[in-house]
Amino acid sequence: MVESGTATDLLRWIPLLPLLGALVHGVGLGLLRREMARPLVIAISCGAPIAAFAVTCVAFARLLGLPGEQRALVDSVYNWIGSGRVSADLAFSFDALTAVMCLVVTGVGSLIHVYSIGYMDDDHRDDGGFQRFFAYLNLFLCAMLLLVLGDNLLVLFLGWEGVGLCSYLLIGFWYGDRWNAYCGMKAFVVNRIGDFGFLVGIFLLLWSLGDAATLNFAELRAVLPRIAEQTVSVPAWLPGGAEWKLTTLIGLCFFLGACGKSAQIPLYTWLPDAMAGPTPVSALIHAATMVTAGVYMVCRLSFLYETAPGAAATIAWTGGATALFAATMAIAQTDIKKVLAYSTVSQLGYMFVAAGCGAYSAAIFHVGTHAFFKALLFLGSGAVILAMHHEQDTDRMGGLRRWLPVTHAVFLVAVLAIAGFPPFSGFFSKDEVLLSAYAAHQIPGHQALWAIGLVTAAITAFYMWRLHFRTFFGECRADAETQRHIHEPGWTVLGPLVVLAVLSAVGGFFGLPAIWGEKIGLPNALGELLHGVLPQPEHHVSHATEYALAGAAIGAATLGTLVAAWMYVWSPGVPAAIRSATGALSRLVENKYYVDEIYDALIVRPLVAISDRVLFRVVDAGVIDGALVNGTALGVRAFAGNLLKYAQSGLTQGYLVTMVVGTLVIVAWMLR
Repeated sequence: MVESGTATDLLRWIPLLPLLGALVHGVGLGLLRREMARPLVIAISCGAPIAAFAVTCVAFARLLGLPGEQRALVDSVYNWIGSGRVSADLAFSFDALTAVMCLVVTGVGSLIHVYSIGYMDDDHRDDGGFQRFFAYLNLFLCAMLLLVLGDNLLVLFLGWEGVGLCSYLLIGFWYGDRWNAYCGMKAFVVNRIGDFGFLVGIFLLLWSLGDAATLNFAELRAVLPRIAEQTVSVPAWLPGGAEWKLTTLIGLCFFLGACGKSAQIPLYTWLPDAMAGPTPVSALIHAATMVTAGVYMVCRLSFLYETAPGAAATIAWTGGATALFAATMAIAQTDIKKVLAYSTVSQLGYMFVAAGCGAYSAAIFHVGTHAFFKALLFLGSGAVILAMHHEQDTDRMGGLRRWLPVTHAVFLVAVLAIAGFPPFSGFFSKDEVLLSAYAAHQIPGHQALWAIGLVTAAITAFYMWRLHFRTFFGECRADAETQRHIHEPGWTVLGPLVVLAVLSAVGGFFGLPAIWGEKIGLPNALGELLHGVLPQPEHHVSHATEYALAGAAIGAATLGTLVAAWMYVWSPGVPAAIRSATGALSRLVENKYYVDEIYDALIVRPLVAISDRVLFRVVDAGVIDGALVNGTALGVRAFAGNLLKYAQSGLTQGYLVTMVVGTLVIVAWMLR
């Protein structure tokens, strides 16, 4: 059918353009050993993602022109791997889900690239890293585009590993600082744990399918029913008894990979430390690219999770627990970027709640709106940091709205969006997530899951307004010298903020839920686009209940806002009094429940000790170097060398006797 496999060579240019930008920068730095002129660096590095966005728009227009619900453009470059019964092409597929992700990645990514011009120009570290930074940024965008465009698990995994590598390079960009280098390494190592699960999932899938083994998503959807009812034996103490559905085990392996990339419990600890990178990197990782990869992967494999209710329930409850847990940590942070980091972990939890409940379109809807307002929050915080001469502690801010009116205005839009106030984008997508949890009767305890989401919404509103009030309201707590130099950044910084503010304000109308669309006569464009690509849950909930749920969400956002206003505007002495009255509890939350310290004591230090005392000193130095390498040399020297040296006497008759004896031995052997 023409609508299910229209071929085009257009798609390869979407990831190729950022890759070419990265290669040009890399060749200049690696071979020529010198930086190009900054205008040329800017033209190449920003032109590549903007061109990729333009090509994405052309591909999207072609996609819309095709008939059918499961329409897709396909670009098969070449046969990459052919081994036995498994074959995988380097091929790209562009369906509705890919289109949404590509538009978000290239669109928001382009804005972040433009913003980076002003941010890196103003940076206080004159380390000659301007071109290197944009090379990494282009490479990051290329990897994410490979991930979402891949038409099989192998190409997706190539992009998956690429964003992991680029996150290491960008988080540790200022590697001269040991803390930055450590944070980059931490992100890389923690993600490898999740990637191990991803690989096990791929191997289990190939093994279970037998002769029908394939990595192509369309083919997997067709052959998966043949293993849907198979079971595997597991330890009896695991939930669900001694036998699990095979698809449940495979789905959990893939979800472990998602926990690493998308920072869910227990693998979330790398994401707050990713703030060590430049602020544009934080925006790119947290808003448009890496952390949404796990959500995209679960949605792309929705046909797998539809046959694995146990894995789906695990996803939903892990997302709910992560959303609430991370939100409680955000309420006590004073670093402006750390608050936003824990907020990202929490919002990703919302997305997994929706995906686990089968509302994959709602999850992707929240991915899109979150990309708008979270990119705006991070880039807005970067504008504040620039204005404050690279100060990130909100204890030294306050009253900045009189110096930074534009930054304050756009930041306010983002706060309204993430807090969930209508008609801003976050309200509509969060409402869909909460509705999906409330109506997910297939998830055990789904109403408790909805309650967790509602409480998290109230906490989200509280900590975001707390951040806003501490940054822009009250008296400025900065020193007099800093206050004299506070000013709005240039328009290369402010321009992308204004565009993102508009998207944060109106982005929700692209996926307007039915109950709201009917009121104003707008269709759910996103839902209609994704229909046929992602499973659509049936909500057996009346309109009256939907309005009540939406009212509860608005009430939760209002409550969180009022509490924040009371504590940080109307009665600013209250936080200190609460901290004094709840000393141990406050310290527990401020120190993020000591999770990093617990991991360090129970996992990191024992592994380091085993690596040093056993693997290095005993196995490597003792067995491999000592016994095998040096032992072999000593053995040869002791036996062969010391014995044979006596045969080298220098006497001709001795050599003749040796030749005769050797000849006789050879003849005897041949005549035996």
